[in-house]
Amino acid sequence: MTPYAVVIPTLARDTLADCLAALAAATGPRPDEIVLVDDRPDPEPGALKHPLSVLGDLRERTTVAHSGGRGPAAARNAGLRHVTAPWVAFLDDDVQVGPHWCEQLVRDLTDAPPDTAAVQGVITVPLPGERRPTDWERGTAGLARARWITADMAYRTKALKQVGGFDERFERAFREDADLALRVLAAGWHIRQGRRTTRHPVRPASRWVSVTQQRGNADDALMRRLHGPDWWDKAVAPRGRIRAHAAITAAAAAACVLTAAGRRRAAAACALAWAAGTGEFAWTRIAPGPRTRYEVTTMLATSVLIPPAATWHRLAGAWRHRHAPAWQEVVR
Repeated sequence: MTPYAVVIPTLARDTLADCLAALAAATGPRPDEIVLVDDRPDPEPGALKHPLSVLGDLRERTTVAHSGGRGPAAARNAGLRHVTAPWVAFLDDDVQVGPHWCEQLVRDLTDAPPDTAAVQGVITVPLPGERRPTDWERGTAGLARARWITADMAYRTKALKQVGGFDERFERAFREDADLALRVLAAGWHIRQGRRTTRHPVRPASRWVSVTQQRGNADDALMRRLHGPDWWDKAVAPRGRIRAHAAITAAAAAACVLTAAGRRRAAAACALAWAAGTGEFAWTRIAPGPRTRYEVTTMLATSVLIPPAATWHRLAGAWRHRHAPAWQEVVR
């Protein structure tokens, strides 16, 4: 049997108990160790008592570590420092492993050739069958097609240590997994797709979640610094709409400046360009959705806010990471 550990970073969300219960119920060889990393900046005592109680006999193999609210990359590194097993499986605290996950994981790891650094799990996202999915649900469903996501990813411990683990400058659950995978591949390792399955339910979210998600554009700026302008192709990642967002934002800013300068015709032209760009963006999000009043009003409001938010975070990220060396200089 191939020994393995499980590392789960958490913010003590309500989903954690379901995550741990599914892991405890999975058939097959048990993990040698489980490291639960509490990444809350100021942990509330007793918040993990109930989630830990569902682990049953796995509780005695579980260690609780703390990472001080520095993000999932730092939390996974903190968990890795407690791991002695040759393989470590990273899970997010909002997933539920399949009923035979432990058995399937060991088979994935046993079948991995020596030059394989990681084996990715198969992510499934349940969507409502009685209506078309919302924008948030479609975004979550995209995880099923994403490469290298750490919702369920098993790495060789020595491969992680060779490349220095996760880059802790990625402070959100965004791009830190792609960055690690690119560095591992560049070091001569391979990453395989496994056969084990993990369920990723769509968790409840604020109607403004798509606006707050634009902070990830700062991470895209860091990815560009680390892996070059073609990092999108290397990571097989969707390019997004940052150029269109920047153009829409520029049109809105120009309309305001020209209005203040008394140049009404030019200001009207820029305002029309802003309205056209915003309308097209809103429609691409409304059309595939359920088109309920709540969803339509949410898409209209957030489609106005997203372009300037995305542009701001991209520029802020480019400035913050302007001195970041390319990955060849980082990896040792």
